Amino acid sequence: MAEIGKMKLETGWLAARSTEVNLTGVQLTTTRPPSGPDTPWMEAVVPGTVLATLVKNKLVPDPFYGLENESIIDIADSGREYYTFWFFTTFQCKLSGNQHVDLNFRAINYSAEVYLNGHKKVLPKGMFRRHSLNVTDILHPDGPNLLAVLVHPPDHPGSIPPEGGQGGDHEIGKDVAAQYVEGWDWMAPIRDRNTGIWDEVSISVTGPVKVVDPHLVSSFFDNYKRVYLHATTELVNRSAWVAECSLNIQVTTELEGNVCLVEHLQTEHVSIPPGAHVQYTFPQIFFYKPNLWWPNGMGKQSLYNIGVSVDVKGYGESDLWSHPFGFRKIESHVDSATGGRLFKVNGQPIFIRGGNWILSDGLLRLSKKRYKTDIKFHADMNFNMIRCWGGGLAERPEFYHYCDIYGLLVWQEFWITGDCDGRGIPVSNPDGPQDHELFLLCARDTVKLLRNHPSLALWVGGNEQVPPKDINTALINDLKLHPYFVNSTESSNSKEDVTLTLNDPSQYLDGTRIYIQGSMWDGFANGKGDFTDGPYEIQNPESFFKDDFYQYGFNPEVGSVGMPVAATIRATMPPEGWQIPLFKKLPDGYIEEVPNPIWDYHKYIPYSKPSLVHDQILLYGTPKDLDDFCLKAQLVNYIQYRALLEGWTSRMWSKYTGVLIWKTQNPWTGLRGQFYDHLHDQTAGFYGCRSAAEPIHVQLNLVTYFIEVVNTTSEELSNVAIEASVWDLDGTSPYYKVSEKLSVPSKRTVPIFEMKYPKSKNPKPFYFLLLKLYNISDYGILSRNFYWLHLSGGDYKLLEAYRNKKIPLKITSQASIRGSTYEIRMHVQNTSKKPDSKSLLYKNNFIERNGEGDFDMTSLEPVCSGTQKKQEVSLIQRIYRHFSGETNGLRVAEINGAEVGVAFFLHFSVHATKKDHKEGEDTRILPVHYSDNYFSLVPGEAMPITLSFEVPPGVTPRVALRGWNYVGGHTVH
Repeated sequence: MAEIGKMKLETGWLAARSTEVNLTGVQLTTTRPPSGPDTPWMEAVVPGTVLATLVKNKLVPDPFYGLENESIIDIADSGREYYTFWFFTTFQCKLSGNQHVDLNFRAINYSAEVYLNGHKKVLPKGMFRRHSLNVTDILHPDGPNLLAVLVHPPDHPGSIPPEGGQGGDHEIGKDVAAQYVEGWDWMAPIRDRNTGIWDEVSISVTGPVKVVDPHLVSSFFDNYKRVYLHATTELVNRSAWVAECSLNIQVTTELEGNVCLVEHLQTEHVSIPPGAHVQYTFPQIFFYKPNLWWPNGMGKQSLYNIGVSVDVKGYGESDLWSHPFGFRKIESHVDSATGGRLFKVNGQPIFIRGGNWILSDGLLRLSKKRYKTDIKFHADMNFNMIRCWGGGLAERPEFYHYCDIYGLLVWQEFWITGDCDGRGIPVSNPDGPQDHELFLLCARDTVKLLRNHPSLALWVGGNEQVPPKDINTALINDLKLHPYFVNSTESSNSKEDVTLTLNDPSQYLDGTRIYIQGSMWDGFANGKGDFTDGPYEIQNPESFFKDDFYQYGFNPEVGSVGMPVAATIRATMPPEGWQIPLFKKLPDGYIEEVPNPIWDYHKYIPYSKPSLVHDQILLYGTPKDLDDFCLKAQLVNYIQYRALLEGWTSRMWSKYTGVLIWKTQNPWTGLRGQFYDHLHDQTAGFYGCRSAAEPIHVQLNLVTYFIEVVNTTSEELSNVAIEASVWDLDGTSPYYKVSEKLSVPSKRTVPIFEMKYPKSKNPKPFYFLLLKLYNISDYGILSRNFYWLHLSGGDYKLLEAYRNKKIPLKITSQASIRGSTYEIRMHVQNTSKKPDSKSLLYKNNFIERNGEGDFDMTSLEPVCSGTQKKQEVSLIQRIYRHFSGETNGLRVAEINGAEVGVAFFLHFSVHATKKDHKEGEDTRILPVHYSDNYFSLVPGEAMPITLSFEVPPGVTPRVALRGWNYVGGHTVH
């Protein structure tokens, strides 16, 4: 007897080009199955695409490396048959009486014929729809089941004009499919247009009654003290008799480990006629003050597990379904003060700082592990929203699962982009996809797939475009709000006033989230659909703070540079791609960057904007080589993105309600608009964002030179102070100021005092500024922000000679190892100067943030007493207590240096120690999660840094430290 539930079919798949297989699907699944990976059959990537399979088997070069994509034949030249592939696997499934089996494809691109044990079934068109086939009657009960799937590419794969363009010739827009695959200004064309079984394949075993697409909704009353869970599910009776069912719903919370607490258990009796599909709505379940789900930076991401199961009389358990669920309410409206859309979660306004997302990988090699890293990176940057852009995917449940866990609100667009749906060169089809009913079928199915995720915040019809009128009207109707969710004040209503006149909200298709027709409508950009997003290139950092920089309340796309580190360039390009740009001087004195052809192919965006922005890399001096160029690019990345977010946050609620950066990452090895590269190494822009978007933040307004405090939390900040210190290249502090005792209201940005140093007598042409916001009671640091600045009209070239200055460091580390996972706690100190008792600087200690990414006001105990050595030991002892059963000793590394000064732009990396190391080999272990990186320490200052990462089997990791003063690098662990 098979076990009730789902079994994934994700291993053992073979694939072959259809033109090389002279057998029918019936033959493949009866008398002539492939015996293994013998020509033309090869090991397949499922879930994945044809191109991913060809790359895995080295039958085509890696399209993400150098110019190799140009050597892969495009479907426009090969014809669709070239990328039409067979996929084959086997599975076992032994049923007992009255058990039923479905074969499930969560998504294929674009259509397919399925053969199982000689029987044919057709999967209709559409990239974003689920397919479920009842295969009970054609299973082999005692032997292997032979499954072959012939997958056809999109109907309109299109061709790529010589000039490239946004979406190639736009033909792909005629299909209900991802539109980025014909190439964009940040992406090379995907040669197979993502043809393949690109999402999960499974078989599911049920008894006579099956549970289909439950819908969970929570409604709130009395200021979120009273909460009701509403649940509706479809039930399908596959038997020939009336099924007498016990339908159960269970709500549990996980306490510790695998220990769960049952919050509610409810059982209802349902009779289902033979062969019937019925919708059943449970009686609502009442909760008093449940733990709420909050976005990143606002509170915890509390999740309950909701289980729905059905027992059939005379049979037993027939089916079960479960889903993590968060009690939360998301509302939004067009703010009268700013004209921007203002979001509220659980009644609290949330200032949106997030990014645009295309997809994790351009060849759809999607995995839970990669999604977890992607989403945690966004939470690590203190972002609270991700926009799933309309030219990409309806993102997968695994993506949403990690957004639920890490607190990222999601703006999900449907598959319309203006470039492919009504404009461009050539002008594209203004009527969207050819099959409007197919589009709506896919949209409705996507809603059912994703609607139970608390992170899902809103649906949007398209990118810079509105769907065709009939599709838009249907979406408006299908996604209309239930009355509970229309009015922002109804949470205070008495439930009894409304409950008798309303349908249960879980009977709606969604009913809980708004639908906006396009990304520049109704509170986004100018709200009218005009092109008022952007800009997309380098800016002068101070520009973000100016009144005239952006005129509207919520910018859905503003982009800039994104050069990765030099190791990534070497890992993804041949030596001819390691040449840095030529700096061409123009008659007006501005510089034009001329990149090498490989950088140009990988969509490099320059660090200058002739006639408007001087080259920001050259402010540090002319780079000598790739390492020098990429290091200086990281300095610019940090400043650029910190200024962008600080400029927006400076006008929180007075001018802006939110901003989404274009974009957070690239689905291939691109060279623009990213905070981490396709190999998962972060740029310094990542940490500029992390600093600027922290929930409580101290910052310098680059226009007014006022120091501002940002408080995005729901609590007033009180009994806090700001310490501002200026440091010069000689290691002295010509300016030091501590503010009076401060209070900062909730959800406000407040200017505190003007930073007078640039106006003082004989200011240095270049200087460092360290800002700390701390609790007066225990000197616990709430926010630390470090700037490098030059006088107006100057530059950073004095930093060049500073590279020769050797600043001593002391690094104490403690490793915790659990299986293949390492966590290393570092305590890094600039030992070039002893603590000055006249300054508060050395009394400060760092407040920790907990692992869920929520802001925690509880500080470590102060470490200001005793000798410096005792301070270090005390800190390490407290670090040590974080590790249960850890026996490894402490390690201390000292980097010698005789000079006093700022240890500037330090950054850690983790590498594999190998005996057979080849010269030029990329030894990085990726990904690594850092509590901070690209940081600087003033004389005597210390900082804790945490690194966590997984190590491949048989590899010993080493941690390396580099910096502006430490170009060669030092091994510290």
